[in-house]
Amino acid sequence: MKRYSIGFDIGGTNIAAAMYDEKYDEVSRLSVPFPKDSDVYAVSKLLSTMKDSLAAEVDKKEIKGVGIAVPGSIDSKGEIVIDAHNLGFFDAPLLKAAKECMSGIEVAMLNDANAATLAEFNKGVLFGCDTGALLTLGTGVGGGLILNGRLFNGGRGSGVEMGHMIIAQDGEKCTCGNSGCAEALCSATWLISQGRRNFEGMIKEAADGNKENVSAKTVIDCAKAGDKTAAAIFEKYVDSLGSLVASIINLTDAQVIAVGGGVSGAGEFLFEPLRENVHKKCFFRTHGDILPAKLGNDAGMLGAALYI
Repeated sequence: MKRYSIGFDIGGTNIAAAMYDEKYDEVSRLSVPFPKDSDVYAVSKLLSTMKDSLAAEVDKKEIKGVGIAVPGSIDSKGEIVIDAHNLGFFDAPLLKAAKECMSGIEVAMLNDANAATLAEFNKGVLFGCDTGALLTLGTGVGGGLILNGRLFNGGRGSGVEMGHMIIAQDGEKCTCGNSGCAEALCSATWLISQGRRNFEGMIKEAADGNKENVSAKTVIDCAKAGDKTAAAIFEKYVDSLGSLVASIINLTDAQVIAVGGGVSGAGEFLFEPLRENVHKKCFFRTHGDILPAKLGNDAGMLGAALYI
């Protein structure tokens, strides 16, 4: 009998899902809008409906389990979403609700950054690593760790928060309430805020004179084109990111640091100066590689399916 697993990646905009075979090759996929202002039971019913659609062509007995990746902190038992601001879930019993709606099927839940790390470890750029890390650079900064060939979920099972490593004393205020966190300085949000604060030259032109049109890509593209203001912003960004990556390497001696998320789309324009910056700051004369993540937006779904 064939065996299939399903992975859900729940985001504040969409819920993406895919079904995989025994080799974790994709069989089917589906994406629907996230139902705003819904509780965990309404969302779980939607997940169950999506599961049925994904598995419409296979025997339901062949579904070995469902994994759910969530953008927020989860309790050590993997049952409660402690806080997921983008979803509006706080101390929400999502696992219990999902199990009730998908009776008879094994269900497990994990943080979305951990899911992406697990995917990169099994089928991506971290494959073959005993020790590695994934950083995701988007609206915030997420990440996960592979230690001794296993996903490391923290000493007490609460996960790892590389985005909240403090890399600048008296740095900018972070959404968590502290100052100088990596998330406050290394996210796409920081690039956007700096582009709006320094609204001139190519940045202003590219945004059609409207600050609200400034994106991280706007700043990066203008830096590529030689705009001095954008280049200065990007140089500062790379310096902050270099401090974060060098600190992770100094702590873990990782074989590979994979970098994903929207900002990583800058390619070698980001990676070349980042590697130089990290090499200057790293304690080790020789250290692990800094490489683009491989699986992109599919990593959360695949990692959730692998986790089950």
